[in-house]
Amino acid sequence: MLSRFMSGSIRNLEREYSCTVRLLDDTEYTCTIQRDAKGQYLFDLICHHLNLLEKDYFGIRYVDPDKQRHWLEVTKSIAKQMKCQPPFTMCLRVKFYPPEPAFLKEEITRYLVFLQIKRDLYHGRLLCKTSDAAVLAAHILQAEIGNYDPGKHSEGYSSKFQFFPKHSEKLERQIADIHKTELIGQTPETSERNFLQKAQMLETYGVDPHPCKDVSGNPAFLAFTPLGFVVLQGNKRVHFLKWNELTKLKFEGKTFHIYANQKEIILTYFAPTPEACKHLWKCGVENQAFYKLEKSSQVRMVSSSNLFFKGSRFRFSGRVAKEVMEQSAKIKREPPEIHRAGLVPSRSCPSITHGPRLTSVPRTRRRAVHISIMEGLESLRDSAHSTPVRSVSHGECFIPRSRSQAADADERSAVISDEAYSPSDSVLPTPVGEHGAEVSSSRQSNGAPRSIEEEKESEAGTPSRAEAGDLGAAEEAAGGDSALGEVEQVNKFVLSVLRLLLVTVGLLFVLLLLLIVLTESDLDVAFLSDIRQTPEFEQFHYEYFCPLRRWFSCKLRWAGSLLINKGD
Repeated sequence: MLSRFMSGSIRNLEREYSCTVRLLDDTEYTCTIQRDAKGQYLFDLICHHLNLLEKDYFGIRYVDPDKQRHWLEVTKSIAKQMKCQPPFTMCLRVKFYPPEPAFLKEEITRYLVFLQIKRDLYHGRLLCKTSDAAVLAAHILQAEIGNYDPGKHSEGYSSKFQFFPKHSEKLERQIADIHKTELIGQTPETSERNFLQKAQMLETYGVDPHPCKDVSGNPAFLAFTPLGFVVLQGNKRVHFLKWNELTKLKFEGKTFHIYANQKEIILTYFAPTPEACKHLWKCGVENQAFYKLEKSSQVRMVSSSNLFFKGSRFRFSGRVAKEVMEQSAKIKREPPEIHRAGLVPSRSCPSITHGPRLTSVPRTRRRAVHISIMEGLESLRDSAHSTPVRSVSHGECFIPRSRSQAADADERSAVISDEAYSPSDSVLPTPVGEHGAEVSSSRQSNGAPRSIEEEKESEAGTPSRAEAGDLGAAEEAAGGDSALGEVEQVNKFVLSVLRLLLVTVGLLFVLLLLLIVLTESDLDVAFLSDIRQTPEFEQFHYEYFCPLRRWFSCKLRWAGSLLINKGD
């Protein structure tokens, strides 16, 4: 009995895996999961640990050994999704950005979204003008270190913290001025609300960018936001489709297609790898279902290809945005306690750390200074919204903004303004001078900026890697992508025609066999009787069918006699 108990325990240990999830405040939650545990179990475990009820906006993300990001699917086994050996390392992140984050029901949810957007700002995904950046950073200071205190905060105290990939002394002074004069008296909750309200108005709010290239080989970033699908290229938003305009998303290999009902627009982009393209497609399917549909019962299985062609099938599982908001309105409980992590002016703080500052740029070099979307997923969020949010001053007042106002602002800001990137009034977030070619190229890896790789390394739990060896491959790929794209399109067309031809021949062959069986049967049908009386059928019956039937019957009798002899 004891040995049986011990052997059972050993088998049980072999069925358990250690899993570490990095939370939005950079703390880690470690747990043990069964080998057959599904993603929903781990996600519910994390939400229970955080005391989080409005959990539909969040998801668990992991990075495979090929540095490709994935969202953990809640309906599938965790062990089968992970392509690496345990222990597993994952991250809790905002998966669906709330359309109006400042109006979320519970403070704990707003705080977690605040941490996510602060992370986006630090990694450069939330690109914004200097004036907006100063307000955002000042709100972060007020929320996490409180009111300005001359006894505690010496001159230049804002320079001890880094809110963006790079910033200037001028921006640091603006941050300190706003923190000193306009935000006094605000509680952390109020500052976080105003931070969310300000961030919501930025054009790249909610953008989780996917690096791609267009049909001409030019770099671009594709993303899905609460308002719709966007394409960011250079320093402009070149395409924007609202969710009700977008009809279908499809991918084949590394090619991603977007179909819209507005003049039947079809957009085509090329992802770095087929895995990246499939991840992009799945993100698009999930975001479209979450923001567009009225009920989760309307969710349908989606295929990545047309009829008769092999492709991936995927279905969004979960509640849609409207249902989430309706369910949130029914929450009635005492607000859970929030343990906020204050800013620490040292490298020990992973989210806000010391960082490089930019000195002023000489006038002779200003024309060479520009910011583009490709110069950084460290710089992939820009505020093209020209409608400002008024700063809150001397109190705890919160300035709401309706959804219609947000939509109007979005319509007015279809293109990102060039002035927002002029170093004369903005050096945020990653200005590039004449020496910027080296900086830019050193950040590129497989068509994606370095900050993507850096965050992937962080999420995968591995140290950052030197990317000098990848530079040559990236440059060669940039030159040949256009030609390869055309060849791939031709090859895919030929394969599609061949597949259609094979399917057609197969169907005809099956129909012919069915017709032969029916005509040789004893069915008394006028149509079949007419066929049997034709000379062609009689010739086929006596010259081909009858000899073939006799041959099969002989083989069957021979096989039967062998079985009988073996039995004796």
